[in-house]
Amino acid sequence: MSANSGTTGSDASEMEALHRGRSRRGLWIAIGTIITVVAIVAYVALSGLLGPQVITLQGAGSSFVYPLMREWASVYNSSQVRINYASVGSGTGITRLEQKIVDFAGSDAPLQPSDRVAAPNALHIPESIGAVTLAYNVAGVATGLNVTGSIVAGIYLKAITNWNDTRIQSVNPGVNLPNLAITPVYRSDSSGTTFVFTGYLSKANATWNSTVGTSKNPGTKWPTGIGAPQNAGVAGKVLQTPGAVGYVELAYTVENAMTVAKVQNPAGEYVLPTLNSTAAAAANSAPSLPSGAGDWANVSVLNAPGATSYPIASFTYLIVYKELNVEGSVMTQGRAQALVNFLWWVVHQGQAYAPGLVYVPLPQAVVTIDETAINSITLNGQTLHS
Repeated sequence: MSANSGTTGSDASEMEALHRGRSRRGLWIAIGTIITVVAIVAYVALSGLLGPQVITLQGAGSSFVYPLMREWASVYNSSQVRINYASVGSGTGITRLEQKIVDFAGSDAPLQPSDRVAAPNALHIPESIGAVTLAYNVAGVATGLNVTGSIVAGIYLKAITNWNDTRIQSVNPGVNLPNLAITPVYRSDSSGTTFVFTGYLSKANATWNSTVGTSKNPGTKWPTGIGAPQNAGVAGKVLQTPGAVGYVELAYTVENAMTVAKVQNPAGEYVLPTLNSTAAAAANSAPSLPSGAGDWANVSVLNAPGATSYPIASFTYLIVYKELNVEGSVMTQGRAQALVNFLWWVVHQGQAYAPGLVYVPLPQAVVTIDETAINSITLNGQTLHS
């Protein structure tokens, strides 16, 4: 065999060893590359170069204020902060706050004594003023039907059951009221809007006050009618049901082009629910307001004096804990700071969005109360805004 006719056994072994070495080096290079990439990704992530972490604030409650809250969330949401608000009714919102599963609750009803026990050290932050309308679906009867508190109570007490009842006709001369059964619609959930509406009826009618009273959820005490959830549900049921009448927050009636009643106020005037008549109620009621940490249970702007005041108006509130590190909650410094910043924005820049949705911006005296309340919020005893 010639010297270059093939390889010897020694040469083959040497080449095999060389291939094994190259394979090992390739494997180690690949492993090293993977480790390097992982280290770079980890470094970038830790350095925040992949973008800041989004903080989502969770709120729940009032459907009364939902149109405004939806607008606020849309404007305020950014790459850093998201506002997630569930329109589930004031009662459920307060319950979720008490259970420490939301950062704030929305409610048209101030906390009652039992709520204050379940959510000690909670703050009321009034954030808007709105109106509860009496919306109806009666063919041929335009917006502006006159009603009194006694008539509205009579409808919901099952004492007035037809639209051409003489008590309705007597305050609407010249209006052709049909021989049509009235179907009252009420909120089936625990509701701040119900609290406002039943509070008004309790002031307007002694029988209502003694039999049903003021409540977020009268339940089986409703003498008649059909229930629907949230303001949107009541509005929908009224729109779908000939002869129906229901109490609905003003923004929903404007959004859905609903017909609404003029309600007689204490001055004897029949007043439509509008931005101006709601503002007049707030301005003329002049309630003595507590601090954010105080007891708001008896604060009311119902049946305000003045010829132009609409009688079924109310504050609506954001309710938060004064000390954010409450038992059962998970609150970080960043989340706490984001919450306080949002609350401050709501009672300042956020007020500019209220009139367009027929909510009344807060008077300066209320803003001042809110500022003091927000400045008192702490995390682990440390203030977050001052």
